[in-house]
Amino acid sequence: MVPFLDLKAATAELEPEITETLSRVLANGWYVLGPEVEAFEAEFAASVGSQHCIGVGNGLDAIELALLALGIEPGDEVIVPANTYIATWLAVTQIGAIVVPVEPDDRTNNIDPDRIEDAITPRTRAVIAVHLYGQPADMVAIRAITARHGIKLVEDAAQAHGASVQGRPVGSLADASAWSFYPSKNLGAIGDGGAVTTSDRAVAEKVRILRNYGSQTKYVNEALGVNSRLDEIQAAVLRIKLPRLSTWNLRRQAIAERYSDELQDVPLRLPASDERGRHVWHVFVVRTNERDALQRHLTARGVQTLIHYPTPPHLQQAYAHLRLRPGTFPISESIHRECLSLPIGPHLAREQVDDVIAAVRSFSFTSGSRDTRRSA
Repeated sequence: MVPFLDLKAATAELEPEITETLSRVLANGWYVLGPEVEAFEAEFAASVGSQHCIGVGNGLDAIELALLALGIEPGDEVIVPANTYIATWLAVTQIGAIVVPVEPDDRTNNIDPDRIEDAITPRTRAVIAVHLYGQPADMVAIRAITARHGIKLVEDAAQAHGASVQGRPVGSLADASAWSFYPSKNLGAIGDGGAVTTSDRAVAEKVRILRNYGSQTKYVNEALGVNSRLDEIQAAVLRIKLPRLSTWNLRRQAIAERYSDELQDVPLRLPASDERGRHVWHVFVVRTNERDALQRHLTARGVQTLIHYPTPPHLQQAYAHLRLRPGTFPISESIHRECLSLPIGPHLAREQVDDVIAAVRSFSFTSGSRDTRRSA
């Protein structure tokens, strides 16, 4: 079996350091908002070129708290990608704001800047740009649009640890950036975790207050906050992994290059890579209208695959009240019908990559794919 992602291997590589660190944290007796969190916040902020990092409980909370800190209120409109994981939408609706979905660029799968401006109304207060699959969104174009209209820009960087745009790290390209450290991420903890990065001191202080029951001083609550705090154990593990992130991303890039080179004559639509940004290959997503049959074939050959994601947010039952029918966002819907994620990760052995390539090539495609171009 070729696993989609081997999390145990990453832990095994770092086991001595993790064991020593966990013992230190446990012996210290300070488990929430202590020295490990403070140190990680400083180190991660520096790594993404941001002035501030605030550790929170998870990636969904990170988006929600970023929006609140930027002043987004109930009834405000927030432009979101139609093609994304549902957490991007949930963060908006949970604070009472209104999602305004925008279709992606069919090449990169990320929100299409050319469509954003058409979606802006007098009630628009923010745009959330998602760096989907590890591919940075076109932040230069999006930043120009939000600046021109005086609206806020949030990065959903949950899948893009280590990515960059024209040499600038994601996490420093917006008014606030939201991160997830879910175990499967390029920089993953051993449980849930998240963060907000920003170079706006006022936004940073607001997030710090909101994450801790709306309090800066114990038992003094100045805002309607929540309990969303990165814990010491997760921060300590992330501090161990952060220096390895670049090397691990290079391993992902090497696998992605092999897939792209050795599957280029297969009737699949291979992922595009925008040369203006550094793709960190959180997942390697191919597209084919024979997706389900290909997945069954790969499973039978011992290759584990996943679908990121089978159903777009607007067709989820959770958003049935929006009455967005099938066909409303045809580009997003076609991506969700056709996408399949092949195994990729920093601990995937060369022989396992060989097995994946051989298994894909052994599938009998009947109708092919619309497009196998590789660059945006």
